[in-house]
Amino acid sequence: MSVLPLPGSPPVSAVMITFNSARILPAVLRALSWCDEIVVVDSGSTDQTLPLAQQFGCRVLHRDFDGFGLQKGFAVSQARNPWVLVVDADEVVSDELRSEIQLRLAEVAAGKRHFHGFEVPISLVFLDRLMRYGGEYKMPHLRLFDKRFGNYNTARVHEDVILTGPVGKLTHHMLHDSYGSLHEYFEKFNRYTTAGARDLLSRGKRGSIAQIIFRLPITFVKAYVIKRNFLNGYPGFIWSLFSAMYPVVKYAKLRELRRSRNPNAALSD
Repeated sequence: MSVLPLPGSPPVSAVMITFNSARILPAVLRALSWCDEIVVVDSGSTDQTLPLAQQFGCRVLHRDFDGFGLQKGFAVSQARNPWVLVVDADEVVSDELRSEIQLRLAEVAAGKRHFHGFEVPISLVFLDRLMRYGGEYKMPHLRLFDKRFGNYNTARVHEDVILTGPVGKLTHHMLHDSYGSLHEYFEKFNRYTTAGARDLLSRGKRGSIAQIIFRLPITFVKAYVIKRNFLNGYPGFIWSLFSAMYPVVKYAKLRELRRSRNPNAALSD
């Protein structure tokens, strides 16, 4: 059932990038039914992503993937409306967040608030558990903004919106249900660590063997104990372990890339 826009609230374009993203896409798109349009930029899905997007009336475009920043920036540029809401294909906008967005944008349109963007809280769901502890609960991300004042940078991974002007903060959250299984987690893990290693290489970064060896236990203790992921139970342990593995694998791949370019590079570290 579609939700009507709030009177006085400017139209919003929802934008997302996809690649084999069918797992929870119906729930994601259903939660965006109040938006004026949904722009989907796909990079070659072979599952049901495209039929589902078309079924929900999305405007679907194809673009070869060359990094998250460039891909999301292109998606934003294709929106018809100034105000855009950037949603990943595994994030569900809660009803409370939808109402808050409409209210705040109506206030902006009426001159009661003077923001060019809003940070949206995003909460992780991992192994079917809402991760209320450990730093993944209601993490603020700039996802709602007036594209006349900014867009994404060109980072391959961990992209950011560069926006001029004041930014407000919203209270209600999107639910980030990113991993349907551990198999899917490691598929994404492999893509992200490879992209991260290539980004480090392009910036001339290095990673010593000592840094790689000691990074895992230090990162695990920080995530599991200091950030209190142990309060999330078994999912908290697995999340902390995988989070500690991420930089280790990324920098190991960086060394591999450097060695492939220069066989003597790794020996000199």
